[in-house]
Amino acid sequence: MFTRLRQLLASCTPLERRILFASAALLAFASAGIIARYIALRTALLPASGDVYVEGVVGQPALLNPILAGASDIDRDIIALLFSGLALLSENIAPSENGRVFTVTLKKDLRWSDGEPLTTDDILFTLETIQDIAARSPLFPTWQGVVAERLSEREMKFTLKTPYAFFADNLRDLRVIPRHIFGAIPSLNLRLSAYNLQPIGSGPYAFSNFEKRKDGFITDYVLTANPYFASTTPYLTEFRFKFFSSPAEVLGAFNRFAVTGFGGFNARDLNALTVGDDAHYLEVPRYYAVFINQGLHPALKEREVREALARATDRARIVATVFGGAHRASAAFGPIAPTIEGYDESVYADDRFSTTTAAALLEKAGWKPGSDGVRAKNFGRSPVRLAFDMVVPEIPFLVQAAELIKAQWADIGVSVTPLLANPADINASVLKTRNYQLLLFGNILNGNPDVFAFWHSSERFSPGFNLAVYESKPVDALLESIRKDFAPSSRAKTIRKLQELLLNDRPAIFLFNPSYLYVTSKQLKGFSAANIVTPANRFDDVTSWYFRTKRVWKTGV
Repeated sequence: MFTRLRQLLASCTPLERRILFASAALLAFASAGIIARYIALRTALLPASGDVYVEGVVGQPALLNPILAGASDIDRDIIALLFSGLALLSENIAPSENGRVFTVTLKKDLRWSDGEPLTTDDILFTLETIQDIAARSPLFPTWQGVVAERLSEREMKFTLKTPYAFFADNLRDLRVIPRHIFGAIPSLNLRLSAYNLQPIGSGPYAFSNFEKRKDGFITDYVLTANPYFASTTPYLTEFRFKFFSSPAEVLGAFNRFAVTGFGGFNARDLNALTVGDDAHYLEVPRYYAVFINQGLHPALKEREVREALARATDRARIVATVFGGAHRASAAFGPIAPTIEGYDESVYADDRFSTTTAAALLEKAGWKPGSDGVRAKNFGRSPVRLAFDMVVPEIPFLVQAAELIKAQWADIGVSVTPLLANPADINASVLKTRNYQLLLFGNILNGNPDVFAFWHSSERFSPGFNLAVYESKPVDALLESIRKDFAPSSRAKTIRKLQELLLNDRPAIFLFNPSYLYVTSKQLKGFSAANIVTPANRFDDVTSWYFRTKRVWKTGV
């Protein structure tokens, strides 16, 4: 055959040979195109399993136990991958008509990551441990007074003393711990268990191993896909946390491709990156505000003064200067975040920055500028100046915001002295005593409009979170009503009224809500989070993350 082909080519003129070669090439290309199109029409491009994701973290894990972990984002992030909430484990969560009884039905054949059955015995044990004061669980206040009853291996009943419209949220968020692991450990010793670093869980990933230096610093914490996970198996077969001592080390590791993602950094840190990245700005229901303790300065008792301070605060400038853009943070106007049910933007339509309006309010209320420009007026025989101390956690973006507020308020004759506080000590030294005139601080909200803990008068003192030490019977009544109302339509009216009253009373000057910055490699696909409740919620769709794709034949084509 090849001999005849050579003879044919030899008998052709140069032009004929060129035409023959061109025709053959064209035929080959056409055939390849037909084959490629055939494959494209009859196959689908799908995520490929395999690969490793490496998360860069500053700090160390401590308690990887969902009922013991405190405020550490590191612990909460890893827990989110190791333990499932009842939202995923349950087949159904149903409230009774009176709102006091909730029934949970688990999915069939649930397993822990070690293969042991996961049943309502584990849920009952989890709740009993939370309610045991000896366990010192941070979840104790949330579950106090809740009575749990096991109905069967898959069914459980929870009974409340009073109806609570958002109790289903608490149930969905409850991450269960294994009774067969912790059941024999006394509550007092729970925090000492090795299983708090080598947990048995029910999440999309299971603990594999960790590596540490001789000084005890954990450098790597390795998770592998959980074969017993109750939902879709992750495409990424390994999820590794790599720990560092500083943000600069994380950024350097990302530039060396030793890390494929990191979170919680300042947007300005991205200037240090030299490789391609995807920056995800995730909206979180939280706000930072200047909380006003009216009891520690006579001027702060006057509504006109509080109103003037709010009007003199240029939120837009603070957001632009401190964060560098609206997508990195948003202005905050009230106690309900925009992503939460009941937020009503129209309530704040007239709440806008105006130095002229602020100065006029103070002038009308009798506050006159002194020789140093600071306004004052007499209370009885004693002159009182509009000069306040403001406690500020020593965190760069808060310190910068405080300096901007100081300058803005100076324009209307108000003096502010920022008092910097160590963030590690602020709970014991400041929040516990409520010894501040003004406090620049933040509140992290739930994903629902229950803000009772932040504004009800019963929460004015530690360990409550009413940082403004605010007291209002009408507001108390609204907060209580929101908790008991299961009807979204009527609840929305109550939430609007709450926003109106707090805007009128001005117990705090709401400032901004920074977005949570999560940076990933450009090669990562499947990440879709936009609005999250906590930073750990960025992992809610982790089973959809992947790096590579594969083609598979379509069925029925």
